[in-house]
Amino acid sequence: MTTLLQSPSPVKVVMVTRPGLAQAGVTCQGGDVFHAFPCGTLALDFVGTLRARRNDEPTEKLASAADLDAWFVESGLLSAAPSSGAADVERAVELREAVYALVWARLHDRPLPAGAVGTVNRYAADAPLVPVLTDAGWSRVGGAGQVLSQIAREAVEIVGGDSAALLRECGRPECTQVYLDHSRGRRREWCSMATCGSRMKAAAYRARQRAGADA
Repeated sequence: MTTLLQSPSPVKVVMVTRPGLAQAGVTCQGGDVFHAFPCGTLALDFVGTLRARRNDEPTEKLASAADLDAWFVESGLLSAAPSSGAADVERAVELREAVYALVWARLHDRPLPAGAVGTVNRYAADAPLVPVLTDAGWSRVGGAGQVLSQIAREAVEIVGGDSAALLRECGRPECTQVYLDHSRGRRREWCSMATCGSRMKAAAYRARQRAGADA
């Protein structure tokens, strides 16, 4: 597995699983959404399944095969869970950390780590999801490996293309989510205004209130 570039020492990961989900029965229709998709691209949303990377205990959102299946469905890449297994989770985490290593290098103007490049290219070389036309519209079909290939291909285009200049890390220190900044003037500060943005604004407001009270 690719080592996290900003964290040379091992970190303790908090596993957060979605309660009450059978591994082969994950759907997002009429249920709560377990994963978040604020980054403007699924490859970066996938990187964000390890939350708060700088914390002593980052939060792992791919702690089980059911969690992985939930991401596949909630992302819209698949309409039904592919019944992933433990090996698929290991491969998903390997790809996720390789993509993060490449993104981190781009963010900090560092050379791309060769190991991460090789890992992402290997996954991208696998067959991607297959679009299927039906009377009701279209959908994608495939297994976990094909979804990972789709993610890797998107990551290749981001890291190796013009979108790399749009990569930003969320301005809330506890977050570490990376996103593409398509805002006017490239002034977006947070991965999501609804979460990190509102928290930062609330914290700034409380700080002003305290400063006024102390004056």
